[in-house]
Amino acid sequence: MDAPHPAVPAEDAPRSDPVPRGPLGATPTRRVVLAGSGAGAALSLLAACGGGEPSGSTDGGTSGADGSGGGEAVVGPGQALASVDDVPVGGALAVTVDGAPLLVTQPEEGTFAAFSAICTHQGCTVAPGDGELLCPCHASRYDLATGAVLGGPAPSPLPEVPVTVDGGEVTSA
Repeated sequence: MDAPHPAVPAEDAPRSDPVPRGPLGATPTRRVVLAGSGAGAALSLLAACGGGEPSGSTDGGTSGADGSGGGEAVVGPGQALASVDDVPVGGALAVTVDGAPLLVTQPEEGTFAAFSAICTHQGCTVAPGDGELLCPCHASRYDLATGAVLGGPAPSPLPEVPVTVDGGEVTSA
């Protein structure tokens, strides 16, 4: 009977090699490890930009069944949203009320509106922009006064939160 090849240890022989090996005895190369890491990062990115409904309520709270932007009320009536002094003229203020991200706008002096800050495209959080509302994820743009889509992939306007102004406070109606 021939002796085993000296470079190939017998199955029962203890290994003196400190590097753990896979079932085939091969260690992964740096290229394999980096490729696997890149694939994991790509999958995470795709999941973040996935095509599912936006988070929130059962329908995302941002669109009706026909994508018209209907849906449930974002916040109930009587909620203090912002002080009128905090909302810039020709701009918007990002606020959170009862966990709902909102944008309170003042398109012209003394005129206030409020909208859900959840983009109707894929649920990213819309932010105040320069004279408009802007989604940082895919560049959808919305009108300060109406929440209407000005550009980008958003299929419908931002859901409006009716407001009243009383005693220097913007409140949900």
